Amino acid sequence: MQAFYLQTQNMTVGYDKPLIEHIDLRLRRGEIMTLIGPNGAGKSTILKTIVRQLRLLGGVVELDGQSLASLDNKTVAQKMSVLMTERHQPELMTCRDVAAAGRYPYTGRMGVLSQADRAKVDEALAQVRAADLADRPFSAISDGQRQRVLLARALCQEPEILVLDEPTSFLDIRHKLELLSTLKELVAERQLAVVLSLHELDLAQRVSDLVVCVHNNSIEKVGPPEEVFTEDYIARLYELPPGIYSAAYGSLELPRIPGPPKVFVIGGGGSGIPAYRRLRRQGIPFAAGILQEHDLDFPAAKALAVDVISSPAFQPIEEGAYTQALAVLKTCENVLCCCPGFGPDNDANRRLLNAAQETGKPVVFSEGVSHGL
Repeated sequence: MQAFYLQTQNMTVGYDKPLIEHIDLRLRRGEIMTLIGPNGAGKSTILKTIVRQLRLLGGVVELDGQSLASLDNKTVAQKMSVLMTERHQPELMTCRDVAAAGRYPYTGRMGVLSQADRAKVDEALAQVRAADLADRPFSAISDGQRQRVLLARALCQEPEILVLDEPTSFLDIRHKLELLSTLKELVAERQLAVVLSLHELDLAQRVSDLVVCVHNNSIEKVGPPEEVFTEDYIARLYELPPGIYSAAYGSLELPRIPGPPKVFVIGGGGSGIPAYRRLRRQGIPFAAGILQEHDLDFPAAKALAVDVISSPAFQPIEEGAYTQALAVLKTCENVLCCCPGFGPDNDANRRLLNAAQETGKPVVFSEGVSHGL
């Protein structure tokens, strides 16, 4: 088993006085550790202490078995690269110039780059898909492009560990995905150890090998994503109402509209989700059913509908669920059918639609659903 590259033992962090104590973290090369938690919980404070921007208030931080406090700045710069949240605005520098700053731990006092150094810079820019930006002014490129150039600068240091504080903060979704995909590739290729903080739970769930939850002045939970990203725990970590977070999709829903349901949505197989969200946006309380508990619609319905009529997974819908759904449907003003078809396992929904039509209840079919079902 590979030894831990980063270890903290009984670490205490804070600004002059302790904020979080008894921090024990362990990370191997080739792994990504992500810190999550509410704003102000102390994620950035932990990272700034690890990179020595803040004074360690207690305990020990080790890199590759050596106390970080015992290492000089040049040695640390050759082992650790840092990419913090602050926007960088260097004047009159090209992207190559910015990336080349990462070679200074290896140059002499004059900071003159050798031919080998310049080759390292070009290699790093190519690795983050920024070679085409090399001669452009850093001040004239987008936030997403800047993050790639800054990542290239970090790679120019040839680090063994990379520390990033909210690296996706100023990026659109495309550039978030590009940055994290590139990071994942670099971890595999270079066997980097990576510590970062993220606010995007869906991305943290997908990119992390280990998740550290910072909450209530403590490290509340540490574990792999499958242990951390549960509906109950994420709701507690971020103090969310029950059902808002879906562990299955790694997504969040707005709180449901309260009140008696005005619309009954017949959905399933993911067909009802757009309708649920549209009704939520319009401020209309609704009921949903009949959904089997493994159905794609089920997590969103639980979060957004005031009443969900469900049936056990992997078996035909129970007659009791049909009777319950019909009773709720009769109290609603309208019925919205999203199902593109009905199979043997959800024939009860076909019967439910027929009952609505027979009683004269107004029925609206969503786009792509035939009236002749």
